[in-house]
Amino acid sequence: MFSGIVESVMPITSSEELVNAYRIKVKKPSEFNDIKLGDSIACDGVCLTVEAFDDSHITFALAAETIKVLNWNPTTWLGKKMNLERSLRFGDRIHGHLVTGHVDSLGSVTRSELQGESFFLDVKVQPTILPFVWKKGSITLNGVSLTVNELANDIVSVCLIPETIKRTNLGDLKVGSLVNVEPDYMARAIQRSLEVQKG
Repeated sequence: MFSGIVESVMPITSSEELVNAYRIKVKKPSEFNDIKLGDSIACDGVCLTVEAFDDSHITFALAAETIKVLNWNPTTWLGKKMNLERSLRFGDRIHGHLVTGHVDSLGSVTRSELQGESFFLDVKVQPTILPFVWKKGSITLNGVSLTVNELANDIVSVCLIPETIKRTNLGDLKVGSLVNVEPDYMARAIQRSLEVQKG
């Protein structure tokens, strides 16, 4: 479980194609000095398991489902900067909202505009997640916890403050960029519970 508050932005430095999987190495943030094998780290909002690490890199495997759903192709992602967040510990303050790292859809940026100190981002999301998105609700984009400013049809609008622009990769997004989207998991759980009760 994560909070959607990015701790570091680091690039993918290598990738290796496996059978129905990829193995990638990401530059290790200096502050990630407490990680262990098997730990979960959110990489652009996707929960990945630490397979190996040393003083300079962390190694992860991307399974077939991740590659299929999110259209990841690490062979073309060398140098891509990823938002990284270590998993929460009991007793941590939660400054964003509870995030699972179970991204199941992509969104497409339709507006990317800096106005003064604010950065406005509009993202076209898939219809399957619309029941879990509402104005002033929470949404996660590339692992970043954000508040929905407006929802018009299938367009989610958010506004980034300077600190978010500085600490994440969202400020690099352009019109047409793809982003990993995770809706509020509590809304998803309530919806599923209602479906079961009806069924």
